[in-house]
Amino acid sequence: MKLTSFSTHSDGGRRNAFTLAEVLITLGIIGVVAAMTMPTLMNQTNGAQYRTAYKKALSAISQAVTLNVALDELDFSDATDGTGEQSIYAMLNKRMNVVRKETGTITGYTVLNGSETITGGAGNYSLFFNDGIMFSFDDGSANCTNDSTKTGDLCKGFIDVNGIKPPNKVVKCDEGDDDTNCVVKSPTDVYPVVFYDQTIAPNSPAARAVLYSK
Repeated sequence: MKLTSFSTHSDGGRRNAFTLAEVLITLGIIGVVAAMTMPTLMNQTNGAQYRTAYKKALSAISQAVTLNVALDELDFSDATDGTGEQSIYAMLNKRMNVVRKETGTITGYTVLNGSETITGGAGNYSLFFNDGIMFSFDDGSANCTNDSTKTGDLCKGFIDVNGIKPPNKVVKCDEGDDDTNCVVKSPTDVYPVVFYDQTIAPNSPAARAVLYSK
């Protein structure tokens, strides 16, 4: 049997390839673009999470009050201050998944409200729910009502949708400053609220803008 050998030969053609310098320049451009766009993307992602958690918190607290009315015939207007059986503290603790409770100042926690720094939780009761959301309200909150025939007044507090974790900033309008033109482009994690009777609602133009945005 005759064996025939085969061999391959280069055709002398030039192969197309990137030089090391070209690769490094391309990677550098990609890095610059990423550095410019990542903060914006992260803010948009965090903002969407804050918005969702805020709406969830309002809904959960509202449902807890409705349940309390159905079972105990008590709402915010009937509440006493302190931590007694008819207090807001007891009402929410009974109807929601509260995993932690704080009274007074929370160590290491401050809320940034524009140029002001507020000691978070000072003179407040703060309830932490199992999803990480915190609801903080004045420890003297009682008879919270908007009904002029009842004794009492509106009560105020705030929701921090990720507890004591940063950024701990009160939501602000990025454009406009009232309910007709407030635009919040980057929602933050702290939302002022007002509560009364069987209602809990936003208590600032920015908080309302976030709630009612699509």
